[in-house]
Amino acid sequence: MSDPIRHECGIAVVRLLKPLGYYEHKYGSALWGLDKLHALMIKQRNRGQDGMGIGCCKLNMEPGQPYMFRLRSSKTNSLEDVFGEVTGEFKDVAKKVNRQRKQMATERGVEFQRFERDPAAIKQHFEFGGEVLLGHLRYGTSGSFGKASCHPYLRRSNWPTRSLLVLGNFNMTNVRELNDVMRRRGQHPVVDTDTQTVLEEIGFHLDEAHTLLYHELRGKMDGLDIPGEISRRLDVTQVIKDSAAVWDGGYAIAGAIGNGDTFVMRDPHGIRPCFYTANDEYIAFASERAALRTVFELDQDQTIELPAASVAVIKSDGRFSIAPFAEPRRQSPCSFERIYFSRGNDALIYENRKALGEMLVPQVLEAVGNDLENTVVSFVPNTAETAFYGFMDGLRKRRRAEVKAELMEMIREGRCDEAKLDELIMRNWPRTEKIAHKDIKSRTFIAQEQGRDLLVSSVYDITYEVVKPTDNLVVLDDSIVRGTTLKQSILRILARTNPKRIIVLSTAPQIRYPDCYGIDMADLGKFIAFQAAIALLKEHQHFDIIEHTYDACIAELRKPTAGQQNKVRAIYAPFTDEQISRKVAELVNPANGKWKGEVRVIYQSIANLHRAIGEECGDWYFSGSYPTPGGNSVANQAFVRYHDGRSGRPYDFFD
Repeated sequence: MSDPIRHECGIAVVRLLKPLGYYEHKYGSALWGLDKLHALMIKQRNRGQDGMGIGCCKLNMEPGQPYMFRLRSSKTNSLEDVFGEVTGEFKDVAKKVNRQRKQMATERGVEFQRFERDPAAIKQHFEFGGEVLLGHLRYGTSGSFGKASCHPYLRRSNWPTRSLLVLGNFNMTNVRELNDVMRRRGQHPVVDTDTQTVLEEIGFHLDEAHTLLYHELRGKMDGLDIPGEISRRLDVTQVIKDSAAVWDGGYAIAGAIGNGDTFVMRDPHGIRPCFYTANDEYIAFASERAALRTVFELDQDQTIELPAASVAVIKSDGRFSIAPFAEPRRQSPCSFERIYFSRGNDALIYENRKALGEMLVPQVLEAVGNDLENTVVSFVPNTAETAFYGFMDGLRKRRRAEVKAELMEMIREGRCDEAKLDELIMRNWPRTEKIAHKDIKSRTFIAQEQGRDLLVSSVYDITYEVVKPTDNLVVLDDSIVRGTTLKQSILRILARTNPKRIIVLSTAPQIRYPDCYGIDMADLGKFIAFQAAIALLKEHQHFDIIEHTYDACIAELRKPTAGQQNKVRAIYAPFTDEQISRKVAELVNPANGKWKGEVRVIYQSIANLHRAIGEECGDWYFSGSYPTPGGNSVANQAFVRYHDGRSGRPYDFFD
């Protein structure tokens, strides 16, 4: 993706099912689980570099001993920062304990046992020497970017079954409504972020469940036995069911209760991804299947997608269950996971991306008049590379079919001399070159918005003298969101190759509507497709459509969220996809003083998107068909903000 956007967070959970000594004996380290958590987060660090955090819960700790811990960082190198601090703490504890043990061993004349090889001591003295381990990688789509905004969030109590760690990959569209629910109960929410709201909602129902059990058990058994019985009987699935009843959004949320009960849940539409693996040693969850496969060396069938509308619960005694917490709804998994966000080494995603590239072949052949001899094909590094392979496969298949048809005709007509065969076989084959180079190692979308344009302008360089003035230069990109990078950087650089025409291909359709389920694509006025539609409306003197849409959005926002319709669709209705694409090309053309060639932009169609990645995948950012009612409300809010001249996300809660 050439445009720098922020996107979905990543989660990782490792639940050890054996005592730490088992992993010391079998794998040579009592911290095997922590190592696996670290590896899962490294393999998913593409999902968040605004910050990260880890949490740990220790099972069966004696009263008075701490049992829940977390560590967070919002530094640029947050992953290294957190695990560096964890490593440093372990070394400090080991040094201290080993010094004490050496002295005692010398005094008693017994053998000295190193702390590093003593699982029981590690669990007692080292904060992250526990059986329940959680990690989160953050891309902020609302709120601030400081350490306090990093997950996991923690809710403490002197009752383990009321203490709670929560982290997730999510956006809730109805946070104001959720806070109103809390206020009507008599609660006093202070921070209007969806993470805090989720934590407090689960915490409230956890408190309720705990209190009911406590009052039932008090007087019937010794007080020292009550915590264990509450822990055994606590119905985590019901807590989640009660908590999520009024949520509207896309989410994959994980949490740990202080007694060790662990849960991972996925939204009813399956918008946010989540996968797991389970055996008799561990149960692990991650946002990406490939991360689990690599870290635990698994086959495809050993990793399972967590069903939508389901919560996986691992009780403190190791019992594992998956049960629905809501009715599954129309499945709408995020298309951008397939197009761009997930790592491309997952088998299905790799094939999806190749298919997305191949689907663009007919449009390109039409655009260049089937003149492949004078066409150079490349890609905008580096995430469009897999789609580029698929596109080239498609071109070659098309050319082979043409050669076969002509060859069969030559055979029938008896004109198969060597010269004609050579001409047939050698001419009009696609040409590929590495034109654009990303010569700065940092990924451009990790910078916060103020510095992005400055950063991307110096990221790309080109290969010189491989494109002729008679050539079409075709360049693949994953998607075109704002068009800023194309206009200010990429097209300016590509124009220096002096082609006849530059054709930019987007493997994604036109992004027309805000996302509100986890991607930072919500400021409607910044979308290049929206800018193109507004420009066309003004050119055609359709100012009335803009004003009528504004009035319609205002009217919709007065309705309950569940009854709203997406009125922003009226902005695009007068125009074809091709008209908007042509206007986009005009808007992103850098108007280079020396180069006078043509710029064309070709987008994937929504129909071909589904042919490539599946009919079930969500397409609301392209079509405006939101899977939840809150999406329509966000779209209407986004247009009102645009019309009123206010930038920012319509689901920000600090207006």
